[in-house]
Order: sequence, then structure tokens, then C-alpha cells
Amino acid sequence: MADSKFSDSFTFLPQGGIIQEFKVGGRNIVLGFPSAASYKTKHNPFFGENIGRVANRISNAKIDNLNGKSYDLAANNGPNTLHGGLEGWGKKDFEGPTPTERNGREAVMFKYLSKDGEEGFPGTVEMKLWYIPGVEKDDGVEKTSLEIEYEAELVGDEVDETAVALTNHSYFNIGDGPTLEGTQATLSTNLHQVTDDGDIPTGAIDPYPEFEANKEFTLGAKTPDPDHCFIMNTDPSSVQIDTRKEPMQKLCAFYHPNTKIHLEALSTEPAFQFYTGRLIDVPEMDGLPARGPRSGMCIEASRYVNAINDEKWRHSVVLKKGQTWGSRTIYRAWMA
Repeated sequence: MADSKFSDSFTFLPQGGIIQEFKVGGRNIVLGFPSAASYKTKHNPFFGENIGRVANRISNAKIDNLNGKSYDLAANNGPNTLHGGLEGWGKKDFEGPTPTERNGREAVMFKYLSKDGEEGFPGTVEMKLWYIPGVEKDDGVEKTSLEIEYEAELVGDEVDETAVALTNHSYFNIGDGPTLEGTQATLSTNLHQVTDDGDIPTGAIDPYPEFEANKEFTLGAKTPDPDHCFIMNTDPSSVQIDTRKEPMQKLCAFYHPNTKIHLEALSTEPAFQFYTGRLIDVPEMDGLPARGPRSGMCIEASRYVNAINDEKWRHSVVLKKGQTWGSRTIYRAWMA
């Protein structure tokens, strides 16, 4: 593929397989930069990146028990590891985009080989990522759709097991203003992992106090302000290392009355981080105005946060030799 454009709706970058453009009715609904070089600056808060080797937070920057030992990781979020460490997969240049077919559909593929010891994680892991763009007809409505499929395998012989948990970190803004204000939201669950002051789950799963499941609410200037993992599957023992054959469930739906744009996220994953961007702080650069708090929101389909250090959840992120880690997520949007 000579360039990274795929149809008129999507543009992808080799760095982290970034989703640079997701266009609906001519409007790009993901935050980012016009120049690929800008994504490599310190000002990029994971815009559009595919996150690995382990997404979200790992407590005390340490894996307590893997291969019969503990592993020290980089502390880049207070005392914890966030999104794979100092330079997680989203900062690496992937191989691709390579035009291909996936399950009989036109797709593009990215690959990345993470070496043993990268960011402190054991074992050599090969990740494959497919983007499968399309137009879905749903209830008579044509929706611009992007399916993301992940596959990861422990390909080296250094260890018998490692930790893997991947997600996409696109920030969406379907409105016409600098923030999310006025976006109407409905989440399919309000059960969430209760967290401590360092954003590490305490082990409790409770209803989130600021909204109800399956009941529409509106994002205001400052509230609700979640940065939490919401639980779709409350039975951790049933979560497989490869969720791709699980039913595709709608995680959440959004609408903005000013643009008439709808957005939905669906996934086979048991949970998703919903983050309304309180820490975004991107200066004016690359011909774009500054982006500040609540200028975009993330819907990061995932395993439970800090699963590697919790006995109830760890089996869903411990990838053993001969196994395949997998997941599927769909973002789809349309203009009413």
C-alpha cells in the first residue's frame, strides 16, 4: 500500500498502527495530528494507538508471579506501569499497513515483534492486527464500521508464559466543539472496577454512581468524569485467553445533536475502560488548536485492569506457549 489511506473513511499509520482518521460525513471523529511526526512527540497522549504489551495499569510496576518469579517494569504512572511502560507498543513502528483479506473481507494488517525483555516483559511475542473497514446495514441504517482484530503468540523459547492485554486507544469527539460537552451517552453496564487513589482496582466491582446502565445521560462541562473499567462479563472464570468467538456485545452508544453523528463500540472483550479525557493537554501544534481536558473520550475494550496481579482475573492475560491471545472490537458511526 503506497500510502496509509484505506477508502475515504480511514487513514492508518505504521507507528502503533494508529487510527489517524475515521471520517463520518466528511468529519474526522478521532483526535490526532495531520503529520505522522507529531505522534512521536511527548505531546501525544496515546492518540489512536494500539496499546501493548499490557494495556492500562499494572500495580507497583511489578508482575508478582510469572514463570515462578517476579518481574520489575517501568513506573510511568506514579508507582504503576501504564500502557506497556515508557515506550509501549503504541510508540513502536509496526510492519504495515499491508493490504490483505480477512475472513473473506478486504482488510489491512499490521505486525509487531516484541522482543524478550522489552519494557521488562518476558518472552518474545508476535502481534498481528487486522483492520477490517466496511459499511454495515443495521436497522436500515448504513454505518461506517471499523473492526479491529488482535492476535498475539509467544513465539520465543525464552519463557513458558508472559502477560498480554491489548486495546485501541482512539479518542473520539463526535461533536462540533472543543470538548465532549453535549454528547449523549448510553453505557450497557455501570458495573465498574472500584479503584484506589492510584487508579488501581481494589478488587470490588460496584455500580458507578454517576449514571445508570442502559439509561441515557449527557456529558457536561466537567461531569460525569469517569476513567474506569466497566464490566460486561461479571464471571471472570469464564473469560478465555482468546475471546474472538464470544458474542459481539454493544458496549456503549453516543450521539451529538449538533452534528447528528452517532457512535457505537462493540466487542468480544469482558470489559472496557471509559475515559472522558480529563488529563488531555496538547498544545497548539501541527496547524491545530490546543486540545485540553475532555476534548475526546476513549472506549478501550479490554480485560480487567491489573488482571496479571489478581488471582481471580490473571488467567485471561497469561499467555502460554502454544496459545493464542485474541480479541475483536468494532467502532461504527453514522450521521442521522
